[in-house]
Amino acid sequence: MTDYILYGILSCLFSALFSMGGAGSGLALIPVLNFLGVDFTLARATGLFAGATTTITSSIMNIKRKVLDIGFVWPIALMMLLFAPLGAYSSRFVDEEIAKFLFMLLLFYSATMMLFSKKRALLKVQSRLSMFLVGAFTGYVAGLLGVGGGNLLIPLLVLLGFDPKKVAVTVSFVVPFSALGSFFTYASYVPLDWYLLLSVAIGAIVGGYAGNYMMHFRLEQRQIKQIMAGILYLLAGKMLFHFLGV
Repeated sequence: MTDYILYGILSCLFSALFSMGGAGSGLALIPVLNFLGVDFTLARATGLFAGATTTITSSIMNIKRKVLDIGFVWPIALMMLLFAPLGAYSSRFVDEEIAKFLFMLLLFYSATMMLFSKKRALLKVQSRLSMFLVGAFTGYVAGLLGVGGGNLLIPLLVLLGFDPKKVAVTVSFVVPFSALGSFFTYASYVPLDWYLLLSVAIGAIVGGYAGNYMMHFRLEQRQIKQIMAGILYLLAGKMLFHFLGV
């Protein structure tokens, strides 16, 4: 029982911090759970479940506020909803060490984008085909690694020249549903620990609300991003030491 309390507290802390930075906490929570002895595949499923439960509210709110551009959203949403479960299913055939190595690269990438991304377009490729391809690629990789995919989708769309505000709304709508699709796929072949899921989900919900509340105190986004990136670099570094045998 003590372990579950610890998992819930960690989930709450990560969710509070990462919600202030506009990102999902699963990226940090998954490796930490694994370091604490949770099976890596189960940790990914747990991170997806926690992320979906805390972000699905924002998806519903965006629908009610009518801020979604359906013409822009649907190609990306369709591809992510199709390919995220496919990526999650494919992960059962990928060696765990390879999956961890890819996850480590994702941590380094995400941390670097938080620190150095200027949200400037490098290309002007805004065709419907590019949206289908980005959605398919992001969904598959997100499902394979057990993350929501927002940390991949946002930089890609911005680099292709799409409006950052429209991208942010799109990601907040799409990611929870693709995460749920991936979670149910993992659940089909991974023995779930429901006490773990419950403790992490409760912690994520409480932390998410706390983070949204603290945002009203005009905390400096740059500093928050730096803290988040520092945590991801530390986690990636620990995983790198594992591969180097240090």
